[in-house]
Amino acid sequence: MNNIKKLLIFSILISTITPIFSKSQAPVSGRDTVSTEAITYELDSLVNLWYIKHSLKNHPQKLSEETLNDTLIPEIPDSIVELKLAAIQSVIPLSYNKAVQSFINLYTQKRRKQVSIMLGLADLYFPVFEKELDAAGLPLELKYIPVIESALNKLAISRAGAVGMWQFMYPTGKLYKLKINSYVDERRDPYLSTVAAVKFLKEMYDIYQDWLLVIAAYNCGPGNINKAIRRSGGKTSFWEIYNYLPRETRGYVPAFIAANYTFHYYKDYRIVKLPMDIIPSDTVLVKNKIHFGQIADVLKIPIGEIKELNPQYRRNIIPATSKHPYPLRLPSNDIGNFLTLEDSIYHYKDSIFFASDFQPNEPQTYSHTYFYSAEPDKNSKKVYYTVKPGDNLGFISDWYDVPIRKIKLWNDIHGTFIKSGQKLVIFVPKSKYEYYKKINHLSFAQKQKLSGNTVTKNTTASTNNITSNTPQQKNGSGKYTYYRVKRGDNFWSIAKKYPGVSNYDIMKTNNITDERSLKPGQVLKIPTN
Repeated sequence: MNNIKKLLIFSILISTITPIFSKSQAPVSGRDTVSTEAITYELDSLVNLWYIKHSLKNHPQKLSEETLNDTLIPEIPDSIVELKLAAIQSVIPLSYNKAVQSFINLYTQKRRKQVSIMLGLADLYFPVFEKELDAAGLPLELKYIPVIESALNKLAISRAGAVGMWQFMYPTGKLYKLKINSYVDERRDPYLSTVAAVKFLKEMYDIYQDWLLVIAAYNCGPGNINKAIRRSGGKTSFWEIYNYLPRETRGYVPAFIAANYTFHYYKDYRIVKLPMDIIPSDTVLVKNKIHFGQIADVLKIPIGEIKELNPQYRRNIIPATSKHPYPLRLPSNDIGNFLTLEDSIYHYKDSIFFASDFQPNEPQTYSHTYFYSAEPDKNSKKVYYTVKPGDNLGFISDWYDVPIRKIKLWNDIHGTFIKSGQKLVIFVPKSKYEYYKKINHLSFAQKQKLSGNTVTKNTTASTNNITSNTPQQKNGSGKYTYYRVKRGDNFWSIAKKYPGVSNYDIMKTNNITDERSLKPGQVLKIPTN
């Protein structure tokens, strides 16, 4: 297929499914600073994964004082950084500028622990990437794309629904022959998603013949690249069309260059690689429907380990039949036991594990997506709550005495974002219906008092802070300060206002997992000592 035909096909495709990989499409106008929020979010999500926790537990000494102590970070002058970057042998141009430096600072200063984790993961995944890239005749440096896409997290899910290490959106995954249905999502399979990503990258290079444009197209899709080329008057290099690209893509290529630099020179910044406890494993084909719980119970394998080895199965179920077998990866030492006990495993508590109302004891841990029963109790009654400015799910959960996860399921909420004026359905005990019904009409202070918190305004009203004595608070003092979010705030900048409090402390206290969900007017609990 010649280049013109390919470009036509992709233009038609983009008109129907844009964006392909992009997680946000910011308007192109003016001078924009490079945003690090999306990449920071993926980096911070790493530490919550089962296999990362397992490795951290087994190798606590490997994250040395040098990695975690900010005061020990070497200061390397820009001129030296530029020389070191130029010394990297790469067929992809690795330019140095302020945008690149901002991402180098992110990796080498602000997220050192996460870089240590990624370095360990790279030993596991980079050989897979390099093998497929080399077979296709593509630069091996493209292996750093999953570093900035997902922080090498094969369970990553973006707010827009991009999934896996290579962050495929649903239409693109289907386009590149990845199986995606209610039970299986091959976007999470490290090998299959790599094969699909390499195909996309190769097709993009056939069109643009410029690796930086290929990398940019991976982020925002060829439609946006073509639009930027037209707006620039026909320029065909990344830095010439930079100001015409979506904001996220302007940061994407600099982040890619910074990842190359960081992985080459991490030792110069006293960052220590965290070794991953790689589980020797092998694959068998299963020909009957089987639940991870059955395998875990019979073979005495932690269900988290099975999920780690088989991330493509979405609901802990392999929907295999004799006509359509599916692969199951298990620790090598357990393959023999599985083959010996296979029939017994298929029939073990099958009426329980496959009952329509069965819910696993352990929720799925794919990023921030969980599977719980949303059915209300038969002794409950529905009330409505209209979201007010400054509300968040943590507050509403506290006022109505129900878990956040249930509020999210009852209202089909993904992530933690709610907006003022949104009407939420909440199920409460019938015996307390009148008590909970009135909450919707109370002021913030009245709702806090009703739930056991005594609230008084701070003397410096201009700061929009509120102090509170909260019996249910888990920190030592039992006290909170309340902070009303202003335009331009982020968790990092807010935490700096409160000595001894980190951005993670604020997010945990407010039951927030997505640091990009912060909105002006939102009220946050700030733990105090």
